[in-house]
Amino acid sequence: MFKHLIKRANAVIEALPYLTKFNGKTIVIKYGGAAMQSEELKNGVIQDVVLLKMVGMEPILVHGGGPEINKALRRRGLEPKFVGGYRVTDKETMRVVQKVLGEKINQQIVSLIKKAGGKAKGFYGKKGRVIKAFKYWKKDSEGNKVDLGFTGQVGGIRYRYLNKWMKLGYIPVLTSIGVGKRGGIYNINADKAAAAIAAYLKAEKLIMMTDVLGVLDGSKLVSEINTYRAEKMIKSGSISGGMIPKVKSCLYALRKGVKTAHIIDGRLPHAILLELFTDHGIGTMVRK
Repeated sequence: MFKHLIKRANAVIEALPYLTKFNGKTIVIKYGGAAMQSEELKNGVIQDVVLLKMVGMEPILVHGGGPEINKALRRRGLEPKFVGGYRVTDKETMRVVQKVLGEKINQQIVSLIKKAGGKAKGFYGKKGRVIKAFKYWKKDSEGNKVDLGFTGQVGGIRYRYLNKWMKLGYIPVLTSIGVGKRGGIYNINADKAAAAIAAYLKAEKLIMMTDVLGVLDGSKLVSEINTYRAEKMIKSGSISGGMIPKVKSCLYALRKGVKTAHIIDGRLPHAILLELFTDHGIGTMVRK
């Protein structure tokens, strides 16, 4: 009669050691992909993040929004341009990036967190100036610098400022737009921004949400991988395409003191909770 209720109770008990272990710890979540497109998945992510805060953890959400930026550019008659996976960000594109990421997506996420019962504070570009940035120069195959416009790299994080808001009970929601020394704004790769934030805050975990199961060896999911194997798989081509910057961002965070990094499939409902609070997890854990 009570089998289904007992099953639910067992799930909570399975989570107990992890709830204890991660209490008070900072968890940086890079939010993007399908989990931002589907309303059902979006609500699930927001619920997961609010739950983490309510049970004593310190979640930080870092989001991208590439597909939305591309749609907005095309509505203006502009075709998105990329070089080696990096967006070419001229003045008009930067205006679109700021409007879509900061004024639209960031505020939507903050609003959803509030509706789910949490407290959230949005930061983007000059609003809070949390991410310090400088111009990023991409090199071509011959080693020559390629100008990508207002595409930037993380130069620092106002981590004490973020900590202040977290202590006040807020969930920081950050857009990957940084500010330069002279006040210029730069579009930054969201994976790199999340890794830098995790590194500066010495986070317990960095979680990358993607549209694949995790790191694959052929068609098989690699549930756990260390730095040595990850670098070997990149060199051999086993890790390729869009997974390379995600894995490299994880490795950077680990080198800078983050305990573990996770690459998970954001298409699964409540993927964050499944990875953090179950014995087996669902994605790839990256360790030193």
